[in-house]
Amino acid sequence: MLEVNAPAKPEAAIVAALGRRSIVLVGMMGAGKSSVGRRLATRLGLIFVDADNEIEAAAGMSIADIFAAHGEAYFRSGEARVIARLLEGGPQVMATGGGSMMNPDTRALIRAKGVSIWLDAEYEVLLRRVKRRTDRPMLKTTDPADTLRRLLDERRPVYSQADVTLRSRDAPHETIVNEAITALARHFDVAKQSAVRG
Repeated sequence: MLEVNAPAKPEAAIVAALGRRSIVLVGMMGAGKSSVGRRLATRLGLIFVDADNEIEAAAGMSIADIFAAHGEAYFRSGEARVIARLLEGGPQVMATGGGSMMNPDTRALIRAKGVSIWLDAEYEVLLRRVKRRTDRPMLKTTDPADTLRRLLDERRPVYSQADVTLRSRDAPHETIVNEAITALARHFDVAKQSAVRG
């Protein structure tokens, strides 16, 4: 017998509860926002947008080049505008850059027009992942490992304000996606709604 209060497929109920809002993945570089976001969007039947890719498309240059040519403040200003524009296009799953949540206006917009998921990864996991790539402008310092730790310490309290927190770790992406679906169902109280309808 099927339990009414535990729907086998909560995806449709999550999308219905989402309405015009976006699911916004936040967290440090290397947390897996793009790879998890892409798979989560597929599971929910939503489009996936990567804010960093959209910024590069709008600027006609890579993020590393934007940093090099114009500096971080210029980049952050453009990032805030792009995220604000993207949030008008929900429902969707959006991956954001690691520093985007540090902007109070962006945080307020995400709170108003989205449901945020923090992919919380330990320092060692992040360090191992970011070492594989050389295109991280924030880590172009004399001591990238120390910079990563400092950024993580600065940003953690802000990330922790997200609606949902998931542990990003060395597990199959599908495992994290399953956990995201479960957490979103809990966030929207999907099981309870199904029980009422049933």
